[in-house]
Amino acid sequence: MNLDVDHALGRSVTVSAGGVALLTYVYSPDTPRLESPKPYLHPIRTLTGELVSAFRPHDHVWHKGIAWSLPHVGEHNFWGGPTYVDGQGYLQLDNNGSAVHREMTGLAVRQGAATLRHRLDWTTQQGAQVIEEDRALHVTVADATTWVMVFDTAMTNVSGGTLAFGSPTTKGRDNAGYGGLFWRGPRSFTGGVLMAPTGAGGDELRGSRAEWFAFQGRHDGTGAHSTVVIVDDRDNPRHPPQWFARTEEFACLNPAPFFSEEFDLPDRATLRLRYAVVVAAGAHDSDGTAALAHHGRRALAPA
Repeated sequence: MNLDVDHALGRSVTVSAGGVALLTYVYSPDTPRLESPKPYLHPIRTLTGELVSAFRPHDHVWHKGIAWSLPHVGEHNFWGGPTYVDGQGYLQLDNNGSAVHREMTGLAVRQGAATLRHRLDWTTQQGAQVIEEDRALHVTVADATTWVMVFDTAMTNVSGGTLAFGSPTTKGRDNAGYGGLFWRGPRSFTGGVLMAPTGAGGDELRGSRAEWFAFQGRHDGTGAHSTVVIVDDRDNPRHPPQWFARTEEFACLNPAPFFSEEFDLPDRATLRLRYAVVVAAGAHDSDGTAALAHHGRRALAPA
């Protein structure tokens, strides 16, 4: 199945297959400061056209489809909204930073794959640069019902000192280790099924370690099912990661490399992380979901 790319210059890139817009990557958003502006992927759809992402849900307006979101980078909040402070709860501080697009370094469709590369500057609310990032998205169609996106980031600390990457859990909140590649599913997915290599479950799986996690949800309107799988690259630090995942309050998946332990990145050092996001039509049993995860592993494998 051929892929097509539509570039809205200075704003976004949309990747389509078979007449369906699979994803739109908004690399230069008009996000309010308090939501920590950053690129995001939304809308995200299956090959059959079902929407599998949410945008600015009323409970957490800083959730936007899939985004690379980090709540604790030193003293800075690149997640959005208030910051968790031990003993005081969530406080709105003057620390909502931004991940700002600097330049597009590659955009092409070759041999059935769409690839986007760009550079970003991560700046504090006061305007100081703390991180330089090189990011790449690589999209392929795996089969008639499944497509895969590889998300690749290399973050270089340019702050002049060590940056500690953490989460609300590393700051004192139990089992709230979110941060990293975060997917928020549509409202109708609430109450769906989480799946891991060890089996299916619900919110009790949050905090467990696994190479991959999946979410199976059902759509309003059509009643159809869809499945989203995120696969952690085996070369990522702290592989396999702990997972921040929900189904009871809302649908989300997040391989969280800084869930329960901070990661110190020295000045001028680079942190690289890679993930495969697999988007499939339909519901899948344990073997079928493992097969979807295998599509992700193959996409992450060296060329």
